[in-house]
Amino acid sequence: MSARTGVRRAAILAASASLALLAVPTATAAPAGLDGPALAKKLTKDVQVEAVNRHLIAFQRIAERNGGNRAAGTSGYDASVDYVAGKLRAAGFDVTTPEFTYPVQVYDATTAKVGSTSYEALPMEYSPQTPVGGVTGPLRVVAEDGTPGCEAEDFAGQDFTGSIALIRRGSCTFDIKHRNAAAAGAIGVLVANNAPGPLGGVTLGQPGVVPTGGVSQADGTALAARAGEAVTVDLRFHEEEKVSRNVIAQTRTGREDNVVMAGAHLDSVEEGAGINDNGTGSAGLLEAALRLGGSPKVNNAVRFGWWGAEELGLVGSTKYVQSLSFEQQLDIALYLNFDMIGSPNAAYFVYDGDDSDGVGAGAGPYGSAQIEKAFTDYLTAEKGVQTEGTDFTGRSDYGEFIAQGIPAGGLFTGAEQIKTEAQAAKWGGRAGVAYDPNYHGAGDNLGNVDRVALERNSDAAAWVIASYAISTEDVNGVPARSSRAAVRASARTFHVAEHHSHAEAS
Repeated sequence: MSARTGVRRAAILAASASLALLAVPTATAAPAGLDGPALAKKLTKDVQVEAVNRHLIAFQRIAERNGGNRAAGTSGYDASVDYVAGKLRAAGFDVTTPEFTYPVQVYDATTAKVGSTSYEALPMEYSPQTPVGGVTGPLRVVAEDGTPGCEAEDFAGQDFTGSIALIRRGSCTFDIKHRNAAAAGAIGVLVANNAPGPLGGVTLGQPGVVPTGGVSQADGTALAARAGEAVTVDLRFHEEEKVSRNVIAQTRTGREDNVVMAGAHLDSVEEGAGINDNGTGSAGLLEAALRLGGSPKVNNAVRFGWWGAEELGLVGSTKYVQSLSFEQQLDIALYLNFDMIGSPNAAYFVYDGDDSDGVGAGAGPYGSAQIEKAFTDYLTAEKGVQTEGTDFTGRSDYGEFIAQGIPAGGLFTGAEQIKTEAQAAKWGGRAGVAYDPNYHGAGDNLGNVDRVALERNSDAAAWVIASYAISTEDVNGVPARSSRAAVRASARTFHVAEHHSHAEAS
């Protein structure tokens, strides 16, 4: 992101305000300001939203030239890798693009049939397959409340035994929805999109318990009108191994046994260019790397990762972490994740490292709480933005880092979940609308990004990355330098007092 767009920063921010779903922040008290290392102050100043936006333009044009997307296994993804790697090499980084293999589901059967009408149902990754000919049962529709299928109570009042459950997407993971349905007795699950378009390229995140497929928003509505009728769901596929690449870049300076790592996934879904998901995280991270440079004056080396095949199940980041020995994993002090940092109806979420919200997966490994505080402190003190926690749901690339005990954290502006009235009052934007109505759709393009949120989060990323490049003491459980100085001062005072006491006694 070192090149300029030729458009003044004020013009870009003004243009972004015209977006229909832009989150306009409510009035807040002036930020108090935050003390921090000189490098953090400089990097935050140097990372400009115009340059971040230039990278988004590049990603959009790459998609336009390559069939409309930048999905894993496509020429658009390969061009994205070349763009990012080329910029980093020019900035003096040690850059590699390690290959990894990943399984691709090739569909053999994708139907949900009621009577003589067939609807497209795309098997989710990790879904069990149906037998040839499918499974048949009465269609039971889960009521569309604010959290459809997310609680066991959503399945009360109907007999789901031997049924096919139809659930609207939103508010919780596909895995939770399908497990709740299976626990109620369903033998198959259809999840209907909550935005226009098909529901493909998504994952349960772990091996499922009953066949589960995604249908479009329109087909979901049509199916719901046929509740109670017999439906046959046929979801079958085979897997083929394909090859993709990550981009890994590390500074030539700093300790290599206490590395600060930051990452973002570079691939899009097949439905669109993926400019928010995850062009924004990739672009913000790239500009921070370019402004930092390949040989900065840091105590700890900084390693950046752009992950491939995230949309196919976090494959690139998982393969990378698993490729490291325990000692190599031990060299990584922490991992920072940036996935969707410019959603058009933006929230300001920081991963809940200490589980203070008491929701979902629990706390991250030791050090994650300190990372959460670093981001929250910056956004509050420097940007005047109140943040909320977001659970480590396993939906992004921090997953394998956490699984191996590496502390993690990061930023997120929301996907398909719905913004509440309280959040709209706090952050602006529209209540009752998804944080990103274009999530995994063709509308995820250059025109649907909140550049105010993008600027704030890019700055926060720069601040925290640079701060940890100077010191990771709090994450590693070591008292801060000021604290150690105070301990030494107290010790000196004690020894002086003890000396005086002995002198008086003698």
